[in-house]
Amino acid sequence: MSDLSAIVKAYDIRGVVGEQLDAGLVKDFGAAFALLIKPDSPSVVVGHDMRESSPSLAAAFAEGVTSQGLDIVSIGLASTDELYFASGKLDMPGAMFTASHNPAKYNGIKLCRAGAAPVGQDSGLAEIRDTVEQGVPAFAGQPGTVTERDVLSDYAEYLHSLVDLSGIRRLKVVVDAGNGMGGYTVPKVFEGVPVDIVPMYFELDGTFPNHEANPLDPKNLVDLQAKVREVGADIGLAFDGDADRCFVVDEHGDPVSPSAVTALVAVRELAKEPGATIIHNLITSKAVPEIVAEHGGHAMRTRVGHSFIKARMAETGAIFGGEHSAHYYFRDFWRADTGMLAALHVLAALGEQDGPLSELTRKYSRYAASGEINSTVDDQAGRLEAVKAAFRERSGVTIDELDGLTVDFGDRWFNLRASNTEPLLRLNVEAPDEAGVKALTDEVLAIVRA
Repeated sequence: MSDLSAIVKAYDIRGVVGEQLDAGLVKDFGAAFALLIKPDSPSVVVGHDMRESSPSLAAAFAEGVTSQGLDIVSIGLASTDELYFASGKLDMPGAMFTASHNPAKYNGIKLCRAGAAPVGQDSGLAEIRDTVEQGVPAFAGQPGTVTERDVLSDYAEYLHSLVDLSGIRRLKVVVDAGNGMGGYTVPKVFEGVPVDIVPMYFELDGTFPNHEANPLDPKNLVDLQAKVREVGADIGLAFDGDADRCFVVDEHGDPVSPSAVTALVAVRELAKEPGATIIHNLITSKAVPEIVAEHGGHAMRTRVGHSFIKARMAETGAIFGGEHSAHYYFRDFWRADTGMLAALHVLAALGEQDGPLSELTRKYSRYAASGEINSTVDDQAGRLEAVKAAFRERSGVTIDELDGLTVDFGDRWFNLRASNTEPLLRLNVEAPDEAGVKALTDEVLAIVRA
């Protein structure tokens, strides 16, 4: 078997269907996953998104799992957080077939152990890759079985048990599902909730005919923003392709930063459990730890990436975690990320008071930010070192290298990180105002792009 490192990423398996990923290879991945988790579980739960290739790839994976004597519980069409719910509720390892926000030609597999515990490079993915590369050993025993199970209603009911929306005022909510799995889960989750949904692109279509299902890119929010203004909605929600991330826009169509959402949800969770720990990655706004502290919580900073967040939540018993990329993690959701639950929290916070969303979120948005700025470079390490050297001798500056390079001036800061998969450096800057963001951004980019 050829080298699979190009498609076995840090957190998942992902590649171009027909070129890097096909049914035969996926069957081997299924068998290798079965060997990994066989000592701990006799069954695997499998779900898939709406991409054209997903059902057949999920079936090939199931064939690989059952060839090793383990059983499959197939939940069919699902969002990624619905698969995590199934893994947690059924206490089974899981596999989700999706390439999230990637273009139509891609597909992939997100794996987890029982209880939605992540499987990454250091927690099983490298072992799975090695097994497939070396050849999966045959199993002489009885093959496993495949049963089908619908968990969508149970998933929606569980989310409602975590957020009470029964007493909120009626809200008009525009939802852009981007032709992804939000179009499947939102109707069930919002059933019986006092909201009027204005749906956009709810038709499941893995070719993404309207726009990429990647709300992190501002151009993919344009349709949602226009519709919110057109219909006079209270709020707009945009989901990515596998509907595990949710982006929010206010009644003016202006984006609400994921950091502000993190702070808002943190305050709500701290009200339920005073003094609890809240995790935030190092690119979220400084407003997050400030607000957590003001509400009696303990803020803990961590590296970017779900495996780091989930591991730290497990170590500390943290009640909630948030990232700048709109991944939101809940202890009561098996420490897994669910944008849907975060969206319900925002709706509850909005509907429990009379003011508009822009007014509600203003208190959680204290600083100006650049957003993520990518630069293509030939020498990531060399450029990082040049930036470090330029700022090292400045008075009053603190530098840390927890994840890339973070330079903090007290009233403003920036982080510069190398991409794991592309020849890019990613810059994030925060300052008290836009002028401060621009000045610091220009200064750093002049060195990065020299």
